[in-house]
Amino acid sequence: MSLRVLTGIKPTGVPHLGNYVGAIRPAVAASRAQGVESFFFLADYHALISTQDPLRVQRSTLEIAASWLACGLDPERVAFYRQSDVPETTELTWLLTCVAGKGLLNRAHAYKAAVDRNRAEGDDDDAGVTAGLYMYPVLMAADILLFNAHRVPVGRDQVQHIEMARDFAQRFNHLYGEHFTLPEAAIEEQVATLPGLDGRKMSKSYDNVIPLFAPREELRRLVFSILTDSRLPGEAKDTEGSALFQLYQAFADVDETAAMRSAYAEGIAWGEAKERVFERIDAELAPLRERYRELAADPAAIERMLRHGGERLRDEEARPFLAQLRSAVGLRDLATVRGEADADGGTGAAKLAPPQFKQYREDDGRFHFKLVDGDVLLLQGAGFESPREAGRIVALLKSGAAAPRVDANGRVWLDDADVGALGEAVDADALLAALERFAGDAA
Repeated sequence: MSLRVLTGIKPTGVPHLGNYVGAIRPAVAASRAQGVESFFFLADYHALISTQDPLRVQRSTLEIAASWLACGLDPERVAFYRQSDVPETTELTWLLTCVAGKGLLNRAHAYKAAVDRNRAEGDDDDAGVTAGLYMYPVLMAADILLFNAHRVPVGRDQVQHIEMARDFAQRFNHLYGEHFTLPEAAIEEQVATLPGLDGRKMSKSYDNVIPLFAPREELRRLVFSILTDSRLPGEAKDTEGSALFQLYQAFADVDETAAMRSAYAEGIAWGEAKERVFERIDAELAPLRERYRELAADPAAIERMLRHGGERLRDEEARPFLAQLRSAVGLRDLATVRGEADADGGTGAAKLAPPQFKQYREDDGRFHFKLVDGDVLLLQGAGFESPREAGRIVALLKSGAAAPRVDANGRVWLDDADVGALGEAVDADALLAALERFAGDAA
């Protein structure tokens, strides 16, 4: 199975140069890698938590979609969809809500920050806090777990949400069998951050941004407004700490960067340096700007594209997976109860569920699994250092790719690896029969 990487994009208006260099450009490049399935979605459900302006949500969704497409995202190669076009997301949110610990949600950074602000102002802890803000981590977990993403690129401030998604998935797996892959946060330690017009990090909150698709003349005006020091033409200038140089370096290649470094040392005039920076940025952005204008001018085409992406994912992934999860928790066709009872002669002894693997973490920090058939423990897995290793063993057992061997002491082996022990009063034939049911279902 290929590596699945999922990225959520909150529609908050046209991005700026910092977004482009730090997130959009590297994400688009990574989506072209072999052996990677990339999922990009417009998080419009999430947008409703912070804005109640319908026109803004609609317009921002269009602008963000057009921006990513203009920057090279290929909807034929990646899954590109709108969150609200996959309603299975909200159903999964409820299933996860029923296993999510309230204490864990109480510790979510955004909620704690809101409570702290209220306390500082002498208000009730939950003044102005919506259930949407409180449940944000569960919705984010549903986004990730619905498609069993392996990695989720996030900033360090979002790592907690990935850890919470893992916790919800583990709890669900423990109760209902192994259904969810445990996602990992992909933290890019070297993500580029650009300085803004005032030298601080480029951010809308600082009002110091350069819009990604600013018209050419506006781009020139903004670049020329970047703060520089008072050194005169002919005086050597420092590249260290120079917002102008950092901006140039983010767009230039190695040779161009070296040439600009030399020009700084030789005392280039600030006006000339700004002109070079402007021309270099515009050379890269001009074709993207034109493409963005074309896309934004045809919102119906983007609508069709997003709807197609959502429908494809619903047909191929979301609907079948939710049907599996609904059955796992007991939301089943009632007619099957009578059928199973009849098959058992009306005794009610027939099992309503096939054997299940359950994965969990013990207090010692190690990761375990067990195979159960109703109330019978067939196999108790050994402890593993990582959830991935435990999941790998479970996958091998379920697939039938490697035949287990049971020794005289009831220990279960895969090749030379001791993976666990038979349950009490369980023999090897019962274990093998249960595993054959998994292989039959997969076939």
